[in-house]
Amino acid sequence: MAGKFNMALEKVPMPERDPKERARCFEEVAIGYTPEQAQEEATRCLHCKAKPCVSGCPVGVPIPEFIAAVAEGNFFRAYDIVRSTNSLPAVCGRVCPQENQCEGKCVRGKKGEPVGIGRLERFVADYAREHGYVGKQAPITPNGKRVAVVGGGPAGLTCAGELARLGYQVTVFEAFHVAGGVLMYGIPEFRLPKTIVQQEIHSLEELGVEIQPDMVIGKILSIDELMESGYDAVFIGSGAGLPRFMNIPGEALVGVCSANEYLTRINLMHGYDEHYATPVIQSKSVAVVGGGNVAMDAARSALRMGAEHVYIVYRRSEAEMPARLEEVHHAKEEGVEFRNLCNPVEVLGDENGRVNGLKCIRMELGEPDESGRRRPIEVPGSEFVLDVDTVIMAIGTSPNPLISSTTKDMETNRWGCLVVNEEMATTKSHVYAGGDAVTGAATVILAMGAGKTAAASIDRVLRGDAE
Repeated sequence: MAGKFNMALEKVPMPERDPKERARCFEEVAIGYTPEQAQEEATRCLHCKAKPCVSGCPVGVPIPEFIAAVAEGNFFRAYDIVRSTNSLPAVCGRVCPQENQCEGKCVRGKKGEPVGIGRLERFVADYAREHGYVGKQAPITPNGKRVAVVGGGPAGLTCAGELARLGYQVTVFEAFHVAGGVLMYGIPEFRLPKTIVQQEIHSLEELGVEIQPDMVIGKILSIDELMESGYDAVFIGSGAGLPRFMNIPGEALVGVCSANEYLTRINLMHGYDEHYATPVIQSKSVAVVGGGNVAMDAARSALRMGAEHVYIVYRRSEAEMPARLEEVHHAKEEGVEFRNLCNPVEVLGDENGRVNGLKCIRMELGEPDESGRRRPIEVPGSEFVLDVDTVIMAIGTSPNPLISSTTKDMETNRWGCLVVNEEMATTKSHVYAGGDAVTGAATVILAMGAGKTAAASIDRVLRGDAE
């Protein structure tokens, strides 16, 4: 199949579980390509000289090269090529918004669909794992330097892996009992199986990365105490786990929670598994407020937890939704009902203080605001009530102030995010940061890109110190 171009306008379809079947179980929705399907899709790549797809990848995966290896059937070589710049390929192949990044730059997308780069990345990572192939690894020569990484999410894990390959002794301090960050607590099992996350983390441990769980930095140890204990640099990748609420009447009622709490109970604490005693709200009718990927994850999880009706309540139209088109499509297939151009104004409760409705007002779109999207405006007299017993707020998160409030000389902006320069250095000497702790809630791959940039900066500085 290699050596010829496949000029099909559409991607090879991704095999998926039937919507009715998957809406009531946590099995992964996308089943993945077969080797034959992967090779067929790989031959759609035109191997442009300019390689625009690579410019769209925050971690710079050599995309045409790995796709060429797939087309030739050399799947292990394809894996080695991807792993040369991406520490978590099985994760990225599943959850990256490729349509806005690598695939968004693909020339094939000008007439038809772009090459399924994410699907192929997932395929090679899965193929390598299923065949016990751990990849080629250049010998590591220890350099005697130590780096502490705060937070075991995408940014921290990427930074740790990059530094370990360069010979640094790296310790990851993770607040939860397992590393993975949002990959473990936020993204549901049906989008990202947790065994895959842990296998990717295990590959980093084999590089020599030490992971210390149950370590809340800012509480058990401060950043200054880490520096004083002998670490030559610190990278902060502590994420943005502090949920936001709307501050409307009724938010304190029983049955209102953040998407962060809801998803953490289900994902990290195995709330969907009857063998665990994790308490999770039992709902018949659920309103999820928000229009991003987290809102889709919460809504689709609520269905799987037994809810009969699940609504997405979003104040703009579907065209303005920040969620991936694929996630919106899957949510609709599974039966989630969308109430767009609606905004909550009050959570209603019964005499026992439990939610029994969500009062909303209809919206219309006005002129664009600072985000570039048209501003939603209330339609007077258009209030109505959704009959729900649970309200899940998925309207964004911000960094927990624990680290910034316990660390002197480290600047934050008005949203509580750590301030860094282009080298990912904070205002505190030898302390770097990246991911959601700097940007606020964003994507996995952008956090990974920040971790990679920070690792290169740390290496430059510490090598300079040694000279």
